[in-house]
Amino acid sequence: MKSLKSLLITTSHNKLGDTLNATGVWMEDLAAPYYILKDGGEYITLASPKGGQVPLDANSQSALAVTKNTQRFQQDAQAMYHFTHSLPINEMKAEDFDLVFLVGGYGAMWDFTDNKCLNLLLENFITQHKPVGLVGHAVVALISLKINNALLVKGKKITGFSNHEEQVAGLNEKPPFLLESKLNALGALYSCGPDLASYVMVDGNIVTGQNPASAMETARQTLLLAHNKVQLVQL
Repeated sequence: MKSLKSLLITTSHNKLGDTLNATGVWMEDLAAPYYILKDGGEYITLASPKGGQVPLDANSQSALAVTKNTQRFQQDAQAMYHFTHSLPINEMKAEDFDLVFLVGGYGAMWDFTDNKCLNLLLENFITQHKPVGLVGHAVVALISLKINNALLVKGKKITGFSNHEEQVAGLNEKPPFLLESKLNALGALYSCGPDLASYVMVDGNIVTGQNPASAMETARQTLLLAHNKVQLVQL
């Protein structure tokens, strides 16, 4: 089976709004898809809005949040090189990759929202019928996307970090808006599962995962779509 070229995109934003509280990428949201792709023999490129060092949400390293994936990632010299040397997204082109996966974390609520460069990149992936995976807060990247002048999320089956999960985290007043509420307001067919449990929705070539527990399955489904597309092209 052909090895695919996979693009992982993380946030570059490291502060919770106007506060001094640090944030960034959620490590499981990055580590889980990284190893689904790497262990599947795929080529991985890591990019972010600014490029360079990816900010890490320290809470994702707490005893309650640590997983086998996050431990493996932080002990993996190649993975950590990617993490400290991400490429800027303005250098990325959809035609160079078979799939894209957007990594969650609170930082995405700021620099994935209405990001013109990211919007153009994702629109190109979508119009080229290539799989787009997003997990947790990264789903916010979809809210301003338009295809043929129509909002992408309207009528789409989508999940993402829920309002109740925001309340449980105690951060429901920190982001500029609540993701679930925004998706519903824009006409998305939003649904979610239990707090902090895996829940994934697939609608066409868009795969969304609710939270960090969903990262592995979201990546698996995104990769499956990519392999199916390549096989169809080869027939």
